[in-house]
Amino acid sequence: MTHFPHLFSPLRIGATEIRNRILSTGHDTVMAHDGHVTERLIAYQEARARGGAGLIVIQVSGVHETARYTSHVLMATSDDAIPGYRKLAESVHRHGAKICGQLFHPGREIMETEDGTAAVAYAPSAVPNSRFHVMPVPLSLSMIGEIVSGYGDAAARLMKAGFDGCEIVASHGYLPAQFLHPSVNKRDDRYGGSAENRLRFLREIAADIREKTAPDFVVGLRITGEEHDGQTLEPNEVLTFCKMLDGDGAIDYFSVAAGTSASLKGSVHIAPPMFFSGGYTAPFAAVLKGLVARPVFVAGRINQPQIAEQILASQQADMCGMTRAMICDPEMPRKAAEGRADDIRACIACNQACIGHFHKGYPISCIQHPETGRELTLAIKPPAARRKRVIVAGGGPAGMKAASVLAARGHEVVLHEKEAQLGGQARLAQLLPGRAEFGGIVTNLTREMENAGVSIRRNSPVTRARVEADGADAVVIATGGRPHRPAIEGGEDTHVVDVWQVLTGQANVGARVLIADWRADWIGMGIAEKLARDGCSVVLCVEGLFAGETIQSYVRDTMAANLHRLGVRVVPYARLYGSDGSTIYMEDCASGEPILFEEIDTLVLSQGHDRVAELEAELDGFGGEVHVIGDALTPRTAEEAVLEGLKIGRLI
Repeated sequence: MTHFPHLFSPLRIGATEIRNRILSTGHDTVMAHDGHVTERLIAYQEARARGGAGLIVIQVSGVHETARYTSHVLMATSDDAIPGYRKLAESVHRHGAKICGQLFHPGREIMETEDGTAAVAYAPSAVPNSRFHVMPVPLSLSMIGEIVSGYGDAAARLMKAGFDGCEIVASHGYLPAQFLHPSVNKRDDRYGGSAENRLRFLREIAADIREKTAPDFVVGLRITGEEHDGQTLEPNEVLTFCKMLDGDGAIDYFSVAAGTSASLKGSVHIAPPMFFSGGYTAPFAAVLKGLVARPVFVAGRINQPQIAEQILASQQADMCGMTRAMICDPEMPRKAAEGRADDIRACIACNQACIGHFHKGYPISCIQHPETGRELTLAIKPPAARRKRVIVAGGGPAGMKAASVLAARGHEVVLHEKEAQLGGQARLAQLLPGRAEFGGIVTNLTREMENAGVSIRRNSPVTRARVEADGADAVVIATGGRPHRPAIEGGEDTHVVDVWQVLTGQANVGARVLIADWRADWIGMGIAEKLARDGCSVVLCVEGLFAGETIQSYVRDTMAANLHRLGVRVVPYARLYGSDGSTIYMEDCASGEPILFEEIDTLVLSQGHDRVAELEAELDGFGGEVHVIGDALTPRTAEEAVLEGLKIGRLI
């Protein structure tokens, strides 16, 4: 029996046959250096090819010196880039996958420069964007010609390096899309005005690439179907443009995405967080597929082979972008093909270590699979030199990851969890509105432990007596944290609860609620949304610049939109100072001036966590190894917990 028959059927694009319908779409990895491919980037993409991906489209390559939208972008403007591209292509081809490279110019969508100064950006017209606050310079006709030629020259370099094709990035509000957009393109020459004129730039790019490459070199187009923004390029006009390009015959496939880089509202769809349903972009792809003769690809929260199979079987698209699915589990295609769907580590779209790392300028990874992006350092797990008896205390993400890696390397591992269920704080996180998928981290890590042969003991707290009685050679303390409860001046008569009590139903919350949010993360925002949906009048006081300051922007902006719709009042720069009955006293973090809130029924504390460190003290003087990881070391997030679990799992 063939598992997922549509997903694992080959697809022919021109003279190129792709072994299956699984696509890794172009995404920045922050692994380039000085504009060139690095060994780290090669190892990263090779892992996806080895895992069974059909087509890998690598991250954007700039086609002109004005295309440097970050300090770590690949550049295809010189023949010096060819050797690196060649090594990358060879590594992908070695495992049977095909490879294309994205050709890119951001126009006005420039995030940063190499030296931190404000960039000089170029666009069709001097129309600023709202997200990066860039005022661009209108492109001259001569520079338009340079950039068009740059696309063709870059494609020729990719072909010379052995790539199977290239992909023109006309999605997400980047330069070709800016020419298409009537609100951005205000030109009165042959590149502006009518649809025919606004499409001219993109047509010239496709023609130049065709002129400079071989007939069997694949040329694809990445296009946004729905921008989900107030000033949007209408989806019907996008369809018209695609139909015109299809008629030209220069484009071999259309790759559909959603969103735009130009605004906060639109940008969340670039890497949609878990608040959006799986495959929500497929309906637009289906409409496009009915209008064009060339294959149509689609991406947008397709994190499971079941979702991809359904999209393909219903003929909504010809190939499915499953990028974050393979960041989370590079072996996903192979597991699906072998009928091991339960072993797939499903992406939960938390956005923390993938796009979140990119926005901070760090190489991307995954909170569930920190081996991603660290293929050269942490992906290899050598067998244990000597089999040891290891006790892992705590069944949260840190403990589960440590236990699975230790057992996979050959140690005898027993994981003890004091509660009846595994998961630690992840079990609470999934109770917040729109965060149910976060519980997937528990399911995935549990499966990893089971496959590795970890012995799991629930309702089983660890003591020194147990450690000694079991003859453990090593103990990994992953006992997590507990809510931090700061002393509140004059708070004896105030109804005070913490977020854990609210989420577990242990608190009777009144109608008028103030949340004191110290971390400025998704917990404070999430509990505010929950209570507002429960009918409470909510004030969210954030000890930071804004709500969600410490979390990835697409997650934050989606949650902020929800809070705004629900009428939650958000007060930034607010530090909890004290209370007196129903009056809560905050201090402005900048001015030091008091902020008073009266007639508050319940004060909800979202003040971070304290580490649970009793076992560490109890094991003082123990003769074996003792290692402390995750929140038991110091409270942070699931990302650090799982990474430390991996590291200690490789160390013992």
